[in-house]
Amino acid sequence: MTQGFWKNLKKPIFVLAPMANVTDAAFRRIFAKYGKPDVIWTEFVSADGLVLAHEEGKKKLLRDLLYSEAERPIVAQFFTSNPENMKKAAALARELGFDGIDINMGCPDKSIEKQGAGAALIKNPKRAREVLRAAIEGAGDLPVSVKTRIGYNKIELETWLPELLAENPAAITIHARTRKEMSKVPAQWEWVKRAVEIRNEMKSETFILGNGDVFDLEDAHKKVEATGADGAMLGRAIFGNPYVFNKEVKMNDLPINDRLTIMLEHTKLFDELLGDIKSFAIMKKHYKAYVNGFSGASELRAELMNTNTYKEVEDRTHYFLKEKGIDIL
Repeated sequence: MTQGFWKNLKKPIFVLAPMANVTDAAFRRIFAKYGKPDVIWTEFVSADGLVLAHEEGKKKLLRDLLYSEAERPIVAQFFTSNPENMKKAAALARELGFDGIDINMGCPDKSIEKQGAGAALIKNPKRAREVLRAAIEGAGDLPVSVKTRIGYNKIELETWLPELLAENPAAITIHARTRKEMSKVPAQWEWVKRAVEIRNEMKSETFILGNGDVFDLEDAHKKVEATGADGAMLGRAIFGNPYVFNKEVKMNDLPINDRLTIMLEHTKLFDELLGDIKSFAIMKKHYKAYVNGFSGASELRAELMNTNTYKEVEDRTHYFLKEKGIDIL
């Protein structure tokens, strides 16, 4: 097993979840600046696309792997059911300077599953192990991890987890729901506890991280303590809250102009880094979270939903602050 940077982390480990069209390069830079998690993941990227796409398509996919030095340790996440493509994608991540590689074996998106990837690999442990083995081979001295679920249609952790552990990944993140459950039921963290027990029974050194319904850093600490996990991954708690991993500052304690200035900074980064290839609509899911909990928030939020450029967002935000008699930073 290659543990790489994982062995140097102080436990408990709190990490940023990879989320498609959320944890892009702009988002990650904001989090690295205001409340850096212990580990940061990229959005998931198609290993097949990186290997098979024409030059223009590959260039676009590589933009999803754009990162800054401030984000380290930074992990590139891939999805595929093709071992050879996984090996090549892992080798590319090594060349690009990533600190680790993660394989998505939990995504429930039907377009991903049709490729035999994501959560579909839970139904095909043999292929899952081949993909994981190939990633480790291509990664060289980089650690390889997996993000998955407790089962597909039913809980099958007792059989599924040992298959993964047998390949000695550096870490496994367990989303405490089945694929069938999606996010419709509360996360069942008792199964994260069981995952730790299975790991220990197998005398494995693989780190176990829990994921699902972690509301903030305090809640993450409680869940880790209750289960014996090595850490927790935060997902939905990250929206509009780049301070979620910050132990000193709470986003809600900041003055309104500070909060909106961070929102503008995020928007400007998105425009500069990704504005030519990604829809501006992606930013609007963040506005719902940033613009919340203060007088006039709903009105400003409605205004921002009708914007299509950074300049429009800046103008409407500055007008709102001026009307409220609040200084613009």
